[in-house]
Amino acid sequence: MSVNKISVLYVDDEQDNLFSFLATFRLKFRVLTASDGDEALKLLEEKMVHIIISDQRMPHMTGVQLFEKIQEKYPDPIRVLLTGYADMNAVIDAVNKGKIFHYLTKPWNEEELTMTIERAYKAWQDKQALKDSNEQLEFLLRQKLLS
Repeated sequence: MSVNKISVLYVDDEQDNLFSFLATFRLKFRVLTASDGDEALKLLEEKMVHIIISDQRMPHMTGVQLFEKIQEKYPDPIRVLLTGYADMNAVIDAVNKGKIFHYLTKPWNEEELTMTIERAYKAWQDKQALKDSNEQLEFLLRQKLLS
């Protein structure tokens, strides 16, 4: 799959950040944006997403809380936490509860974020390949047990 097909959902309550992310990355990736956690969850119901990047500090639902909800229903997308605050507790929660792939600080650097998205997509591909292998092995095991 080419880089142009990587689907990235960016979640941030600040409209300027959403606009900036879309303007910066729309030619490299298929970019979706959401201004809060609820909007992001609705988008995940409708769209295939490989990588989710969320700001940590948002009203009503933090990035970690969003990732916890996503983990329950949509475990496949790779999660990246982005925040302007050096809050170590948020990072620890993101790793332990939200199962994040990477943590970045604002303001983001275009090159660093591009490389993170590409590495996250590789992790997504590896996860899918492992899932497919497991399904094949389970199928073969059931066939063997039935024969």
